[in-house]
Amino acid sequence: QVQLGESGGGLVQAAGSLRLSCVVSGRTFIAMGWFRQAPGKEREFVAAISRTGGSTTYADSVRGRWTISRDYSKSMLYLQMDSLKPEDTAVYYCAARGSGNSYFTREKEVDYWGQGTQVTVSS
Repeated sequence: QVQLGESGGGLVQAAGSLRLSCVVSGRTFIAMGWFRQAPGKEREFVAAISRTGGSTTYADSVRGRWTISRDYSKSMLYLQMDSLKPEDTAVYYCAARGSGNSYFTREKEVDYWGQGTQVTVSS
């Protein structure tokens, strides 16, 4: 069993930065990622990292601005968000897949979800 817990959300001005963290308990050597859901919209993929940490992928909307990383020694997943825009406002979810080496981009591949953390970007 895997449990995920996000932190680091908050209110930030446009062009600012935030770092989201996700603590992983249970099995930590698994593929992980971040999704987000804005008000009135469906949840969407943001970024993901492979089980070994050697491969990453990003949604077009965040590529070049954000970085996903992990620290196995601390059982942590991170999302460094730079150059934030008002349209990045959403609840951000940490996600994990229980099997497989590669990263994932689809919700149906996710086996475990965190409770979410709110990110609000003001203009």
